[in-house]
Amino acid sequence: MEFVIKISQFLLSLSLLIVLHELGHFIPAKAFKTRVEKFYLFFDVKFSLFKKKIGETVYGIGWLPLGGYVKISGMIDESMDTEAMKEAPKPWEFRSKPAWQRLIIMLGGVTVNFVLAIIIYIGMSYFYGDMFLPNNNIKDGLVIESPVLKQEGFQTGDRILAVDGENIETFSEIPEKVLFGKEVLVERNNEQLTISMPQDFLSQLMDSKEKGLIDLRQPFVIVQVPDTSHNATSGLKKGDIIVGINDFKTRYADQVKQALDEFKGQQVTASILRDDAEFSTSLSISNEGKLGLVYAPASTPETLEALGYYEYDVRKYGFFESFPVGLNKAKDRLTSYWGQLKAIFTPSTGAYKGVGGFKAIYDIFPNFWSWQAFWSITAFLSIMLAVLNLLPIPALDGGHVMFLLYEMISGRKPGDKFMEYAQMVGFFILIALVLFANGNDIYKAIFD
Repeated sequence: MEFVIKISQFLLSLSLLIVLHELGHFIPAKAFKTRVEKFYLFFDVKFSLFKKKIGETVYGIGWLPLGGYVKISGMIDESMDTEAMKEAPKPWEFRSKPAWQRLIIMLGGVTVNFVLAIIIYIGMSYFYGDMFLPNNNIKDGLVIESPVLKQEGFQTGDRILAVDGENIETFSEIPEKVLFGKEVLVERNNEQLTISMPQDFLSQLMDSKEKGLIDLRQPFVIVQVPDTSHNATSGLKKGDIIVGINDFKTRYADQVKQALDEFKGQQVTASILRDDAEFSTSLSISNEGKLGLVYAPASTPETLEALGYYEYDVRKYGFFESFPVGLNKAKDRLTSYWGQLKAIFTPSTGAYKGVGGFKAIYDIFPNFWSWQAFWSITAFLSIMLAVLNLLPIPALDGGHVMFLLYEMISGRKPGDKFMEYAQMVGFFILIALVLFANGNDIYKAIFD
């Protein structure tokens, strides 16, 4: 069932983005009286799952879910219909239209993607508001999970105050800024120190067998006491929180793990919090430092607030207030993704090792249905699709835009033969990028 939920969200989001992107090309093409021969969701290699001709356009659904396309008459695109290009230009063809009209047609897709992301962020701001954890409310620091970060000098309990001179306002900012930062200001034991990040930090992180980065310190919440556990008769039950072992206070799960390592192979007295009341029970710790219990972090911010661990802020926005908030969110996501893209195309950072394909996108979606998560992911993917399509690769919209701008500035139109060769080169580059990204997914699935 979890697979069905994830794949449903993935396909729905992908279909929505593809259809709207292609509609961004379709509408101005029709407005400028340019013939659109096909409008397809997914690729129809050899055959279609569905197709119907309405007027001069065939609308259809292909079987290969790697994207979609509109085929515009008189345009050199991925179809490589060179025979049609040998004929004299027709008035309804793309190549017969003024350069400014062709530019609008080519920019239509990415424009729709950017507008869609802004609309989603505005709508989410209005309907959901914002719940966030101010950095100042993280009193006992963070848990450092990555061995690579530990190697660079980070420790569990550190409070991260700033990255590259920019103060951290909320917890959600921390992981990404640390990933791409150069200087991290940390508070430890009431003293401040600066940790310099190596240029190949991302490369080290990708090569590390142990995953995880930075997270909130959470209580040790018991979710199951197996019948086969050596502590099955301890009286513990689901929802209990271990807050002490012998004289060792264990407010957080990382402290419980430290205590288990210290008292391995011993019988200990554990302090347990249940329904706001505390009691003691005897527990046995195995020689491997295990309790034989299943535990998990607290599931929601509301739970953490109720337990007194963190205090979240909630902001609600009126209809008109949501507009600037949504615009700022879209701008921040765009800036963030552009920074990630720059790191990916800088080989020394090693960020290219983290590039993923369709499985990586699929993995972003939660294994439960959440409209809030769905729209948030879809908005980010819309920005990602727009930015990637603007790359100056001939097979992408950005490649066509690049040649159109050259034509408008120089007054000289690139020859059809040149455009055919450029399209072929761009197509092979694009295939190579797709193979690399999805190859990374396969490699991680096998070796990670």
